Amino acid sequence: MSDTNQNSQGQYGQNGAGEGNRGPIIPKSPTEALRPEKVPAPPKRSRKAHGQLVIFLNFLMTLAVAVCVLAIAAFYYMIDAFQEPGPLQTNTHFTVRNGAGIIEIANNLERNEVISNARVFRLMTGSYLQKDQTLKAGEYEIKAGASMKDIMMLLESGKSILYSVSLPEGLTVKQMFARLGADEVLDGELPSALPPEGSLRPDTYRFTRGTKREEIINQMSAAQDKLINMIWERRDPDLPIKTIDEFVTLASIVEKETGKDDERAHVASVFYNRLKKGMRLQSDPTIIYGLFGGDGKPSDRPIYQSDLQKQTPFNTYVIKGLPPSPIANPGRAALEAVANPWRTDDLYFVADGTGGHVFAKTLEEHNANVRRWRKIEAEKAASGANPEVVVDGQPGGAEAEKPANN
Repeated sequence: MSDTNQNSQGQYGQNGAGEGNRGPIIPKSPTEALRPEKVPAPPKRSRKAHGQLVIFLNFLMTLAVAVCVLAIAAFYYMIDAFQEPGPLQTNTHFTVRNGAGIIEIANNLERNEVISNARVFRLMTGSYLQKDQTLKAGEYEIKAGASMKDIMMLLESGKSILYSVSLPEGLTVKQMFARLGADEVLDGELPSALPPEGSLRPDTYRFTRGTKREEIINQMSAAQDKLINMIWERRDPDLPIKTIDEFVTLASIVEKETGKDDERAHVASVFYNRLKKGMRLQSDPTIIYGLFGGDGKPSDRPIYQSDLQKQTPFNTYVIKGLPPSPIANPGRAALEAVANPWRTDDLYFVADGTGGHVFAKTLEEHNANVRRWRKIEAEKAASGANPEVVVDGQPGGAEAEKPANN
């Protein structure tokens, strides 16, 4: 082969399409066309890429991403767990003691199966509450299925369960103390010294579990003092009593004489009329207080005719004027009645057999009323019903003796 042919083959052969060559392209056979061409080798990595600092930084970046992903997943898990219904099957009471911290509260909730996860409750509560918000002490009613968020909001609100103790009008201080002492929800000891008779306000008092008995007594005393002074300031200026102590004492007698609101001012007018005339008040409740004091009369003990003459400082069948102190704790209605009594000429009253009283201006009218009342009581006894009181074994009552001791 000549040099010309060799040059042509080298120039226009398979590899002859060099740069700047414009010769004809020699077609490849099918086998050659399907044979893969060589791929250029990748560029060699710089030795710097293998440095320890780069590897460490890549590790930190990967770790940071992983931690972020886990943190986000954990946060959404806690939100979901915090808001989903809890494990409690029935309503229950839960108590947060004074001074309890969030860790103690959360652990107690989990221990009592009120929540499923104390840690979630603790962390989420800490993130929800503001600086001035806390979980408050008290006894709470938690509903069945309550979520941790519901429980947190309840404990933060302080809307704990309220109990009540009712102390009706006409109880003595000693009787009120007995009721407070018997209440198992209250805490603490009663004061060793009894407050003055008439100084505690009858009412229904609401409190949370663990409230001190002394706190209730202080509340009752302050409420009664405020009420007495307010009503005394609005009294009728023509009353024959001059001091606030006399006012409370007479109100306590009216309180014990009748429980009917529409009679109290009428009963008060009778006592005022008797005081003005220098007559003895002759009030049965004063006999009872003189005999039994703050303990009150036993339910099976009647008032006997002989009791009317017992010498006690409180027996208004014996003494003139008012007794030395109240005989019970009067309520608002009795105080209002004594401060602003009806204006009547009545001097007597006796039970009418229906729970009320019938009033009279004269002794003759009163004696007739007494006879009617005794007849009613005799009929009750004959029918097997218990008469109101028995005087020396006869149907009747101490009030029936009022005209005999003017």
